[in-house]
Amino acid sequence: MSAADLDAQMAAYRGAVPGACVLVIDHGSPRIRRAYGLADLESGAASTPATNYRLASVTKQFTAAAIALLVEDGRLGFDDRVRDWLPSLPGAVAPVTVRQLLTHTAGLIDYEDLIAPDATVPLRDAGVLALLERESRTYFAPGTGYRYSNGGYALLALIVERAANTSFAAFLRNRVFEPLGMHGTVAFEAGVSTVPNRAYGYTAVGTSWVRTDQNLTSSVLGDGGIYSSIDDLAKWDAALGDDRLLRADTRRALFTAATATDDPSVDYAMGWRVTGETLWHSGESVGFRNVIVRYPRRALTVIILTNRSDPEPYRTALSIAARCLG
Repeated sequence: MSAADLDAQMAAYRGAVPGACVLVIDHGSPRIRRAYGLADLESGAASTPATNYRLASVTKQFTAAAIALLVEDGRLGFDDRVRDWLPSLPGAVAPVTVRQLLTHTAGLIDYEDLIAPDATVPLRDAGVLALLERESRTYFAPGTGYRYSNGGYALLALIVERAANTSFAAFLRNRVFEPLGMHGTVAFEAGVSTVPNRAYGYTAVGTSWVRTDQNLTSSVLGDGGIYSSIDDLAKWDAALGDDRLLRADTRRALFTAATATDDPSVDYAMGWRVTGETLWHSGESVGFRNVIVRYPRRALTVIILTNRSDPEPYRTALSIAARCLG
């Protein structure tokens, strides 16, 4: 795929508008590495390959990896009961296992629907636990269905903290980001950490762009709170293909389809969706739309990070991959 072809596909992100970064990794090397538009409309800062975007649900693969590292350490097990780690949860979730949280088969009530209408203080992972502590029901008997659950991944972050006896952000920094050389990547906590080269999120309102960078759930870390760049995600992608972070059997457990989803073309593994030969995950939150699509057998990965609410970049990533594979 030529640079001109890619520029044509990404034309909407060029100029003084919220931008995007695109990375194509082919057999371990960057085949395409381009940035478009602005990371910050107010300051005029341009997007670059080092710009850090809020990953939203692309974060889930890191949360799953954190759990997997602790499994390898012998600190917890995939089939541990969640209440062994979070005993304040109600009896309705007594059968729920760590594995079921990872695969969205726990049936947890959506925490977003439990937030008070007049709430103004941003929620954190512990706040998600507090909301779920008061729920005496689940959508279905744990293990008998699928329902995508941000709350499950917030609980997983808390389990990491209890099993590792450190904060979730510190665990990721010390066990994942720094060992892999992902020095710009951070599980962002306002007032605690900063995001270097930060992109801010925007939403189109009429013919204008309005900053919509954070909302009440943006501070929850386990389900979506990591900021990263395409340059750092190249290092993450490399680690998914060898033993530098996780053993082969552990990676296989994370990548193997565990359940059907509400889309007949998609299964879910642990922090990854599985469609045909691809492992992928999108991330959507107020002001950001991202995707990573991996073709492991063909050693090709496409990553698109954007700081705008629309459009979703998944189909664009598939189109880019098809051109590169063709």
